[in-house]
Amino acid sequence: MKTISRIENNPARGQPVPAGAPGLSTEPDRNCPLCPRLVDFRAAVRAREPQWFNAPVPSFGDPDARLLIVGLAPGLQGANRTGRPFTGDYAGDLLYATLHEYGFAKGVYRARPDDGLTLVDCRIGNAVHCVPPQNKPLPAEINTCRQFLIATIQAMPRLRAIVALGRVAHDSTLKALGLRATAAPFAHGAVHRSGALKLYDSYHCSRYNTNTRVLTPEMFRSVFAQVKADLG
Repeated sequence: MKTISRIENNPARGQPVPAGAPGLSTEPDRNCPLCPRLVDFRAAVRAREPQWFNAPVPSFGDPDARLLIVGLAPGLQGANRTGRPFTGDYAGDLLYATLHEYGFAKGVYRARPDDGLTLVDCRIGNAVHCVPPQNKPLPAEINTCRQFLIATIQAMPRLRAIVALGRVAHDSTLKALGLRATAAPFAHGAVHRSGALKLYDSYHCSRYNTNTRVLTPEMFRSVFAQVKADLG
């Protein structure tokens, strides 16, 4: 069942900060040195698979979009290989098909960054930009990379909706917005309101979650149907 919480806070909190804050970059450098474990893992994969992207994966989509989707981190053989969020693995198959169904994408998704697919009023990023071992970033890595999520939100002046894919994305987004976790607990289908901004929760569209039926395609589509209805 969908739950809705209204985050009571200072009116300035929970709102995208105007773009142009000094000293903030929306994307890490290709050779970002901030997380030593991820740097070492990236170097090992570069040596093994030199033709892959093997770098922090940049956000995809227009900064003027009203919708931001926040995932966990690049998959090893998905975005880390292709260089585009959710491209090249099962999670992307479900995500892009759903975005296309609700008008947030156009073109044909062929699981490669040169397939010509474009997003419509939508941008996609991750809580962590670099691929982590076993797809599990450490809390310190999530905290370190949050500066780029904050900058991404600040660079989206028309932002009105954020879809968090999974609890890690949800928690990091709350912290990026300066909101209290107790006021907006994670639950699939939950909608949390803070001023003009709404945060929508979904289980992550990973193969594991869909294979175990934790998340069905119908459950996933229902989240984006709500986003589409709310944005108009």
